[in-house]
Amino acid sequence: TLLFNEPPEARKPSERWRLYVFKDGEPLNEPLCLHRQSCYLFGRERRIADIPTDHPSCSKQHAVIQYREMEKEKPDGMMGKQVKPYIMDLGSTNKTYINESPIEPQRYYELFEKDTIKFGNSSREYVLLHENSAELEHHHHHHHH
Repeated sequence: TLLFNEPPEARKPSERWRLYVFKDGEPLNEPLCLHRQSCYLFGRERRIADIPTDHPSCSKQHAVIQYREMEKEKPDGMMGKQVKPYIMDLGSTNKTYINESPIEPQRYYELFEKDTIKFGNSSREYVLLHENSAELEHHHHHHHH
């Protein structure tokens, strides 16, 4: 059984978010693309996890990254909607960490660019960036006509 159901405000993101995986400070594999669906499940249960975390300290269903469409005041004072990433720990045994701080289970935490996520006692670090991040800009030059 899934420990999590998506909320009504779940949406696919318009920004192309990426999750960069590091182990002992070294990048591992290609970055994970996080824009194809509205929710990504992390955990040891490979049958259902979108992003498997194989470390023994991780729970079968450990955490989710959920995109939610939220009301946001724009610079001109008008209200607009924006789809933003949030993370929720699903009551894992060994916790989920954002920037080294453990988060409370069953609560949404908004994720910001350059946040580092860790699961349980695994040494893997997941860093959230989107494709328009400054670090990546020199790789992609978009020309608008």
